[in-house]
Amino acid sequence: MVDHKDYAARIRAAYTGQPLAPIRFAEPLATMNDGYAIQTLNRNHWVQSGRRIVGAKIGLTSKAVQQQLGVDQPDFGVLFADMQVGEQDGVPAGRLLQPKVEAEIAFVLSRDIDADDENSASLADAIAYALPALEIVDSRIADWDIKMVDTIADNASAGLFVLGTQPVDIRSLDLATCTMQLEKNGARAAEGSGAACLGNPLNALAWLASMRITRGEPLKAGNIILSGALGPMVPATSGDCFQAQIEGIGSIGIRFAPYPNVSRLGPK
Repeated sequence: MVDHKDYAARIRAAYTGQPLAPIRFAEPLATMNDGYAIQTLNRNHWVQSGRRIVGAKIGLTSKAVQQQLGVDQPDFGVLFADMQVGEQDGVPAGRLLQPKVEAEIAFVLSRDIDADDENSASLADAIAYALPALEIVDSRIADWDIKMVDTIADNASAGLFVLGTQPVDIRSLDLATCTMQLEKNGARAAEGSGAACLGNPLNALAWLASMRITRGEPLKAGNIILSGALGPMVPATSGDCFQAQIEGIGSIGIRFAPYPNVSRLGPK
């Protein structure tokens, strides 16, 4: 039987220490439910420590990545207020262990989503507006050697996120065809489109809404939802600059500070 409390504590320790070996190595029979149980223990720990939940992130929305991990569905994690980084602030050196950058569309909800029969089209009416976003994913699992249980337990490999400041009404947009280009230090590093995100970012939102209702934790008005990557994730190191352009949604950028030898500031 998987010791959820023990693995939750190990993951918390890894934020300010060294990544841990994949959970599945020691627990080959661990399931997705074990992963979410570990994630929930840490979520509750951090809330009790004063952190504030502001939304959720959807991961593994790419069919190619799902096939790589041997799964047939995405996963989700929690967004805390202190994970948001201002576009002008940059990412402090040492804040993350092994960061990678993804360009995404973020949704801000206008109402609760507590009915499990809503489809992606009706869910568009639950979105107050969209914003361009960069998710800076991170892994507390050594060398990003993850399968489903590893990333779920590790809060879906959440790290930080950056949001644009110009709200966009999505009702006139075809999110599936929105193209994305991501540059790293001025050179094209990744590209994709809304179709890479479960066929449409609204499909990802529908999946998340259903999962959260099933778990008795429906999405709420005001929640920020990172809907999933529109293209491949790109490794980042100190001094790197990223800029993304998402058709119809806008542009967003972030810089990783070049200062060395700064203590990590992750949650404890």
